[in-house]
Order: sequence, then C-alpha cells, then structure tokens
Amino acid sequence: MVGIKPTDLPPTAAVKFFGAGTAGCFADLVTFPLDTAKVRLQIQGESTAASGSAVVKYRGVFGTIATMVHTEGARSLYNGLVAGLQRQMSFASVRIGLYDSMKQFYTRGSENANIVTRLMAGCTTGAMAVVFAQPTDVVKVRFQAQVRQSDGLKRYNGTMDAYRTIARDEGVRGLWKGCMPNITRNAIVNCAELVTYDVIKELILKYDLMTGYMSIFNVNTFKYVIKTGP
Repeated sequence: MVGIKPTDLPPTAAVKFFGAGTAGCFADLVTFPLDTAKVRLQIQGESTAASGSAVVKYRGVFGTIATMVHTEGARSLYNGLVAGLQRQMSFASVRIGLYDSMKQFYTRGSENANIVTRLMAGCTTGAMAVVFAQPTDVVKVRFQAQVRQSDGLKRYNGTMDAYRTIARDEGVRGLWKGCMPNITRNAIVNCAELVTYDVIKELILKYDLMTGYMSIFNVNTFKYVIKTGP
C-alpha cells in the first residue's frame, strides 16, 4: 500500500452500484454449487411425493453435490448461472450500491443519519432490489431445480427461453412468484447486514479502533477504504 495517495472524494453512486453488482457476481461464481445443492435439498420432498417413491436421493450438502456430479455431470452444479449473474447485477447493485444514496435521500443530503434512517434505507433498498430482480431469481431457481430427463429433454433450453416460457405459460406475473415473502426476507436481511456494518464502520472511524494494528499499513489509506464502502 506504500505510495497510494487516497483522495477525499467519495465514489459516485454509479461506482457503488456497479461495484456492488460485480462483487456479487464474483461471490456467486464461487458459491453457486452450494446454492444449487440447497435448492435440490429444499425441493426433494416435493419430487419424492410426486413420483411416489420413498427413496431419498440427496443427503447433505456435499452428498447432494456428489450425486449431481455423478448422475448429471459437473456442469449441472452451475445450472442457472447466467440468471444468477443477472440477479446479482440487478439485486446486489440496488441492495448494497444504493444504500448510501437512500440514506442521503431520507436525510435530505445530510451525512448525519440516525439508526431509524439507516433501518429505513436498508428496508427500502432491500425491497427495491427484490422487486427489480425477482424474475431473475425465479429463472435461476427453476434451472437449479431442473433435472435432466433420461431422454435428454429439458423444459428450458436457455435463460431467455425460460423467461419467455414462464411468461407465456404462467403469465407475466409468474416471473414475480414469491415476491412478497422475498421482499420481507430481504428487507430484514438488508437491515441486519448493512446497518450493522454501517454502525461498526462509524465506530471504527470515530474512535480509531484499528490504529493499534496498522503499523505496517497506511492508516489514512485504511480510513479511506473503510469510509467509502459499501
């Protein structure tokens, strides 16, 4: 970090918006197989009831991953990845990237936001992100739950085909199925995550809590980094 000259200019809303979305995409690339395994485990009861079979196909996270690789190939762990990345660019960018802008909106441009204002900002961006990104979430989960049939046929042949098929067969409202529970969940999650982060960040900056650990790191650079995120 030697030689870095931090500026006092904060990143713009656009930088925060695209930065949050890009970070979400990188996280999704790493964790997507775990998310796919979660979906398969969640729907397992429905599939066994529909087939009338009492055989449990998936057991545990890593057992599910191993079974999918063995029966469907390793690529099946990334079914719906395109929709997942679309979701992150439209979800994380709004949920995280617009949080500071929403705080300023509620405080009318002031930097002094109390805990109520922060909670309101977290709830607002969490709800907005779901409304905006719900179709991508529906398509992602449909792909993750889709098991290739023995004849090789699949219901959806691609991401755009999935959007068209759902809208045609279930109506445009089908792309927003589960929206209200998702809004409630993500409003709460966003408040818990971002407001907690925001308060801790403010305390670190206010009381210089990390300066004792910064002997090999430029303190001003650290303050700039933590001041500008998320």
